[in-house]
Amino acid sequence: MARTSFTAASEAIAKRDKVMRSLLRAHGPVRIPKSPDSHFHALAESIVYQQLAGAAAAAIFGRFRKLFDGDLTPEAVLAAKETALRGAGLSPNKMASIRDLATKVVDGTLPLDNVARLRDETLIERLVTVRGIGRWTAEMFLMFQLRRPDVWPVDDYGVRKGYAQAYGLMELPKPKELMALGERFRPYRTSAAWYCWRAVDTVTQGRSKKKN
Repeated sequence: MARTSFTAASEAIAKRDKVMRSLLRAHGPVRIPKSPDSHFHALAESIVYQQLAGAAAAAIFGRFRKLFDGDLTPEAVLAAKETALRGAGLSPNKMASIRDLATKVVDGTLPLDNVARLRDETLIERLVTVRGIGRWTAEMFLMFQLRRPDVWPVDDYGVRKGYAQAYGLMELPKPKELMALGERFRPYRTSAAWYCWRAVDTVTQGRSKKKN
């Protein structure tokens, strides 16, 4: 399967599993559109949105992006004055995180220009070295920015809740349990996660813009 063939992935897991088959009938094939943003832009946006209400985060990120006249690059961020970044509304922690991201991209620790050569776990390991980026953020980046087909975010509450609801479980599966339960969906676990989200219509920053 090509990396972006989510229709084929949807059909494949539906053939294996009757619950996924019913979710496919209800919601159609998985839809994860290509992002128009650069990888650096997407990660910087994720950092800004963390722990903020959507409207407030959107306003801050909009002001932040305007500082660079449409050229939001690691080099431009590192060259920006702290007063300008603070004026856009970035907190000291978010400012430090975005600058750490920019530094790691520039020095090659996080090679965003050539992520295609990196396996999922290798890329996640590099992403989480950035201040403010945890495994969940890294997994959302792989799923919605890179459109990787086999990501299974077992710590995501929506996936856990959706799986429990879809399969009639009395309790939410623990992450370790969900990891084992997801094995049968390899190498299409991104699609299985998407259907779990659809089961409960859970919306977060990372998915609210990109889920359809």
